[in-house]
Amino acid sequence: MRVTPLQTVSAAGQTAQVGAAMPALSPAGPGELDLFGQVMPTRPHFTGPIRPRLQLTHITIDPQVVRMLRADGPHKIELSLSQQLAAGWTRYFEWETLIAAGFALVALVAVAGVFRKPVLKMAAAGVAVVCAVNVGGILLTASSTPRMLRSVKTLDDLVGVDPLAGEPQTVGKPLPGVQAVVIGDSTAAGYGLPWGPGPTALDEACGRSADAYAADLATANNWNVLNLACGSATVKNGLLGVQVLSNGQVAPPQFPVAEQATHAKLIVVSVGADDLSWSVMTRLCAVSSVCNDKVSGAYFSNLLNSFTRSYYELLTDLANLPWHPAVLVNEYYSPFGASIRCLTRYGMTPAKEKVLLSRLGQLNAVLAQGAAAFGFGVAGPQFTGHELCTGDPYVQGPGDIAPLHPNAAGELAIALADQQALPALSPSPVVAPSPSQSPAPQTQAQAAG
Repeated sequence: MRVTPLQTVSAAGQTAQVGAAMPALSPAGPGELDLFGQVMPTRPHFTGPIRPRLQLTHITIDPQVVRMLRADGPHKIELSLSQQLAAGWTRYFEWETLIAAGFALVALVAVAGVFRKPVLKMAAAGVAVVCAVNVGGILLTASSTPRMLRSVKTLDDLVGVDPLAGEPQTVGKPLPGVQAVVIGDSTAAGYGLPWGPGPTALDEACGRSADAYAADLATANNWNVLNLACGSATVKNGLLGVQVLSNGQVAPPQFPVAEQATHAKLIVVSVGADDLSWSVMTRLCAVSSVCNDKVSGAYFSNLLNSFTRSYYELLTDLANLPWHPAVLVNEYYSPFGASIRCLTRYGMTPAKEKVLLSRLGQLNAVLAQGAAAFGFGVAGPQFTGHELCTGDPYVQGPGDIAPLHPNAAGELAIALADQQALPALSPSPVVAPSPSQSPAPQTQAQAAG
């Protein structure tokens, strides 16, 4: 079992490896799951001392996966995954039996040579006994495992759902007057900028500002824009699940609130930086001697893989909205320019800047690839000539409340990029109504309840 290779299986863009963990002393218990390098027990318990060992190695978003999901439906995809896991388990033990027989054959040939016994007869009989004992042992110690694996419909069945995402949610009132919705993180919230008149407690906790790009889009198009973005939001804890804020307040998930805006023709998404702990990674990079060491590189890759999977779930939910709004995904701007002289005192160097921009490029590639696979739009705001160390920066500086976040001019630049992307969206976003047909443009920083 130690030398038998794990068997690779794939379904719906998810690649996993299936094998067996080392036998345990207890008669039943969880299997072992390696989730991008993080080892944890499986949610299902298996009967017998031999239990599955599973490794999730890769998540892919591409047009083929999306076509499969839309054509076959979630049920067939789930069935494919469960069948693949069970088949991988069977293949693993077929290989394990062959390897056990190979070891036995080598030993038997050596024994037959020493004692001058008929090699073929002794080897055949011994290998047959070893195979029988091996197969019998598997049936006795792990007979129920294939059935259990076939009951696994999604990878979440193996690890469970994030406790925050599993909280029961209160369905809010319909929001028929909303024409566009913004969901996302601190970039979309306008973190570090003035709140504007009459902010709610949740606005203040999330850092939602009247200078956020949602307000610029509202003004430019005479729209009523619902801004649900919240600082530090991730896909799982913020957009799809509730978010516990630094002051202990709980923000309701953004996506279910957006679902109430059934007349909205546009949803803008800004997410990913907090999933990758971007601000923490940037600060660590500044104080470290180098940023491209193997440990931090592996950590970033694991975070990016995990984000890709969560992002895929969000895109699927957006694609399944019954009124089919246009969806626009915002890429992240580059906060660094040709000169970083204002950051040298904090430990930043051109080499470190290069590493950070490379990782930012990888995140943007995932954002663009996923959006394209689902037929959504992509906007790439450009801060060229207005980076951090320039005379007219679009980002907040090291001494500001939210370093590297957009300032008011940066939020306007993001809105401009979104505005330029609107005509190419499918379906076309709502046409701006005349002043006599609609309320005055505004943004709403409201949440469910």
